[in-house]
Amino acid sequence: MNSEKVRAHIYVNGVVQGVFFRSHTKSLANKLNLKGWVRNLPDGRVEILAEGDKDSVNKLIQWCYRGPIGARVDNVEYRFEPYKGEFKNFLIIY
Repeated sequence: MNSEKVRAHIYVNGVVQGVFFRSHTKSLANKLNLKGWVRNLPDGRVEILAEGDKDSVNKLIQWCYRGPIGARVDNVEYRFEPYKGEFKNFLIIY
C-alpha cells in the first residue's frame, strides 16, 4: 500500500508545557512511524514538525487536540507543507 507522504507544521496552545506533552508526542510519533521534531516555544506553545504517511500525520494532529493527561489544549493550528523527507527520526528539541 502506497500512502501519500505529507509534512505538517503544528502549533498547540494551552497548558501544554510541563505536562510531558513533548515526550508523549515523541512516543506517538514513533508508533506512527513519523519523522521530525517537537519543542517548547518561549510563548508557552508547543511546536511540532512531522513528516510521514498522510493518515499517520492526521492521527497525530487529532491527538494534539487532546494531548496527554494533565494538558489543557485551547487551540491547535497546523498547515501542510511540501514533504521533504529530511529527518531520520523524531526528536525532542531543547
